[in-house]
Amino acid sequence: MSDATPAAAPDSPDTPDYDALTRDIAEVPAVEVIVTVAVNLMSAAAVKLGLTEEGDAHKDLDEARKLISGLAGLLDASATEISSFHAAPLRDGLKSLQLAFREASIVPDEPGQGPGEKYTGAVYG
Repeated sequence: MSDATPAAAPDSPDTPDYDALTRDIAEVPAVEVIVTVAVNLMSAAAVKLGLTEEGDAHKDLDEARKLISGLAGLLDASATEISSFHAAPLRDGLKSLQLAFREASIVPDEPGQGPGEKYTGAVYG
């Protein structure tokens, strides 16, 4: 006898309709995909910078550097494709993360050497 719970029958009212819940990737505009990825990178970088309610519990500046650099590269490559309506707030968020990184670093990077600054140029407060 197995301890595994049997799967619900396909026509059971408790079985979610995954087809209805999942958007076909072909229907998603490229701008939406880029912005969603950028927001995910920003959120992850904020966590790794210790900017969440949990503070330093997940702080990891090496990981934050990678996420911020990835975000900067994505924005640099896609800025002309997603319009300034979408790019401007993302750039503001990126700059805030870069400044937070600089503030959190015990040994600050030289201007232009911080995370993502090869794409954005030096970031000053």
